[in-house]
Amino acid sequence: MSDLSLSSRIAKGFYPERRTPKESRLDTAVISAFGNSTRWLRTRPARFGGMVERIHAYGETFRRMGEKELGEQVENVRRALSSDGLQPDGVARSFALVREFAAKRLDMRHFNVQVLGGLVLLNGMVAEMETGEGKTLTATLPACTAALAGIPVHIITVNDYLANRDANWMRPLYEAFGLSIGIITHGMSAEDRRKAYRCDVTYCTNKEVVFDYLKDRLLLGQRPGRIQMRLERLYGDRTRYDQLLLRGLPFAIVDEADSVLIDEARTPLIISGPADNTCEQQVYQQALDLSEKLIDDDDYTVDPTKRTVELTEEGKTRLRELAQPLGSLWLAKFHREDMVRQAIMAKHLFSRDREYIVQENTVQIVDEYTGRVMEGRTWERGLHQMIEAKEGCDITSQNETLARISYQRFFRRYLHLAGMTGTAQEVASELWTVYRLNVVSIPTNKPLARSSLPARIYRRAEEKWDHIIRKITLLHEQGRPVLVGTRSVAASEYLSTLLTEAGLPHRVLNARQDQEEAEIIAKAGQKDQITVATNMAGRGTDIALGPGVLELGGLHVLATEIHDSRRIDRQLFGRCGRQGDRGSFEAIASLEDDLFAGYAEQPAGIMAQRWVDSASPFGKWTGHLFTFYAQWASQRKHYQIRRDLLKFDESLESAIAFSGRGE
Repeated sequence: MSDLSLSSRIAKGFYPERRTPKESRLDTAVISAFGNSTRWLRTRPARFGGMVERIHAYGETFRRMGEKELGEQVENVRRALSSDGLQPDGVARSFALVREFAAKRLDMRHFNVQVLGGLVLLNGMVAEMETGEGKTLTATLPACTAALAGIPVHIITVNDYLANRDANWMRPLYEAFGLSIGIITHGMSAEDRRKAYRCDVTYCTNKEVVFDYLKDRLLLGQRPGRIQMRLERLYGDRTRYDQLLLRGLPFAIVDEADSVLIDEARTPLIISGPADNTCEQQVYQQALDLSEKLIDDDDYTVDPTKRTVELTEEGKTRLRELAQPLGSLWLAKFHREDMVRQAIMAKHLFSRDREYIVQENTVQIVDEYTGRVMEGRTWERGLHQMIEAKEGCDITSQNETLARISYQRFFRRYLHLAGMTGTAQEVASELWTVYRLNVVSIPTNKPLARSSLPARIYRRAEEKWDHIIRKITLLHEQGRPVLVGTRSVAASEYLSTLLTEAGLPHRVLNARQDQEEAEIIAKAGQKDQITVATNMAGRGTDIALGPGVLELGGLHVLATEIHDSRRIDRQLFGRCGRQGDRGSFEAIASLEDDLFAGYAEQPAGIMAQRWVDSASPFGKWTGHLFTFYAQWASQRKHYQIRRDLLKFDESLESAIAFSGRGE
């Protein structure tokens, strides 16, 4: 099966983790030569067919047993897995028991495709399961099996809501095996976190577990060994060992793996501490005032696709002259240019209600992939303070970096890493080259019945919104529920205004309403419902259909923009037509949307501007080709950012190791 020596490796160290391997040139060449969706890297699910049959056979035996006999079987399996490791027979019996207890305690019996997905996860791969196929229940199969073998399990998802929901939903199943369940959410105390991580299975978010790991690394310093930790305990109870949060990185199952391991990997995770803040509100305001006096294209250039700002030589000279009357702080060339560069970025590349929102006089970052507020997160190098000055908020203290790590480097440290998602095929080769994770596409339990409507692309945003309102009105008159996806808080609120003017009742789900998420999603599949949502409704949400909705055609999902990645579009469209239900989806976009605007001056964009509204078939194909090009170019850009971050992280790790300092 998977790593059979995992249990013994965990027993050897007080804080087990894998030394991160470095990539070879061949790894980089794979994506360069074949792109990011290399099909030959995937494993066929037929490889696990024999195990599925063995699990089914054990299940037939266990189905005839009572609770007492099943309890005896649990203890037998626990002893076998603890002594022999994850051997095929022990795994088969464990999976069959999990399946049986799920039917008794949750009234849900794992389908064969879910059993197949569980085997893929236990083998350290990514299970690509269509949205709505029950990934939450699937994860209990390898989680229970590993926990029975004495291996701590982390089930990592993208937000606190899903971590809480999934843990409490599956709790009766784990308790049937005598396994303890912990939940890590934002704002918990250190003591509560230790208790949660000491449970057999811990549900947590990617950000929380990484920050807790960095806190442990700061505490441990130069990775002391097990003997040194034991010696410390002779001198008292509150040693470093007792203050650790995690028990190491033994076994992780990453839900929404492409979001966590790929999309989130563009930004390093940083723990900061108070710095010597010489810059106060006046200085940030001066930088913003200076940036207003510089001329776009003459004094500086802004690249929206790369999200960079560069000062020209003329701009540097002009800036030096403008800054002379402002005092000694502005005489230093590097400081002067860096502050104004940050001010230009704050003005041109970071927009309110898109990259961030302002609540209670505080700037809060919004995750572009989930639409949620990123609690406690700030931009570095003074950018956050510059945006606070731009918005007239109180300036928070700028911090210095105490510890940092990228998602790539962190997740490669798990002894056993697996993932599940509905959208992995587009990034199969990157998952392999970075994390050594193979992708297995799991068939659906029932044939898909959702239908795809042709995408419509307009030249102007006004035309797009007019068509969207007409389409929603038509569907509402039919009684069908509609889920409308937007890319930003601003777009969701603008559409809400249009719907109100049209007299259409609706609910809005974005970063401002995240506390009402469960209630809004629970009603989104009812007759006549119109739900406008950012990407918060794109992952992990299950929209149940109300009475009579299937007869009307099911839920209709309407995307008001095309995202940088087709994976995110597919996640949104996957909210409809789950488990064989009827449903439909479509995208209605314009060339003024963010994705297209960055490439408008390129040949593909110029051709699209000319032909996209044409009634001829060529006009239709022009829109499709431009969409393909813009998504491809955007993904290449994001991939390069991830590569550069990983290379920087590896060089930083080498420098830290050479210096003898802690992480």
